[in-house]
Amino acid sequence: MSNSETQYRIEKEPYYREVEGEISLFEAAYAARLPMMIKGPTGCGKSRFIEYMAWRLKRPLVSVACNEDMTASDLVGRFLLDKDGTKWQDGPLTTAARIGAICYLDEVVEARQDTTVVIHPLTDHRRSLPLDKKGELIHAHADFQLVISYNPGYQAAMKDLKQSTKQRFGALDFGYPDRDTEIEIVAHESGVSADIAGKLVSVAERSRNLKGHGLDEGLSTRMLIYAGSLMQKGVDPLDACSMALVRPITDDPDMRDALDAAVGTFF
Repeated sequence: MSNSETQYRIEKEPYYREVEGEISLFEAAYAARLPMMIKGPTGCGKSRFIEYMAWRLKRPLVSVACNEDMTASDLVGRFLLDKDGTKWQDGPLTTAARIGAICYLDEVVEARQDTTVVIHPLTDHRRSLPLDKKGELIHAHADFQLVISYNPGYQAAMKDLKQSTKQRFGALDFGYPDRDTEIEIVAHESGVSADIAGKLVSVAERSRNLKGHGLDEGLSTRMLIYAGSLMQKGVDPLDACSMALVRPITDDPDMRDALDAAVGTFF
């Protein structure tokens, strides 16, 4: 095993609770080397799921947090200048294709469309990546798989993937877990009791009913874990919920009052 492959290995099993058979579906997609698109709201477990699947499949994982300033060179690679002259440095996409990793492009629609076009040759029968600046054509390792994620809820209104990109992928829809599963996740990840976790989930359920009525997104499972973690450190529940749930999600005074009232109902 190469050093570059070793550094991307996930040695310890990530905690993940299956919701709707997504594990076996992803395993089938990987067996077929089908590029996958993971869609769902912020903080619902998309990234954790991919980490878990990389561990389960015993494959390295190369993750990229996409942003609007990301260029094709950031993904593919570039020539760098050092004391000995110029040398080529692979980008994360190139590295993953060479070593047979799962390459995970998180929130891919945040990247410019002219940047995401570079993934197209890796997502069809060619499974190749042209390095135009270097004059090299990489044929992806047999174990390579490309996975992208995004939140269609708020991103589709502002920017979306081209159909020419979407139709290259299989897709799994993610949502927040059912109540009992979410309570278990929050309790496990934050260390709070099931009773406290249940109260946090109840606050989240109230907030999710406000989506489209003053909130772009409801409270995520990740945010509930943050609040529980603060409580575990001795922070008063009302203060913890204010810090981790209410203040980050909105600046609207009326909406804050409504969320504070929901917190007060349960805590």
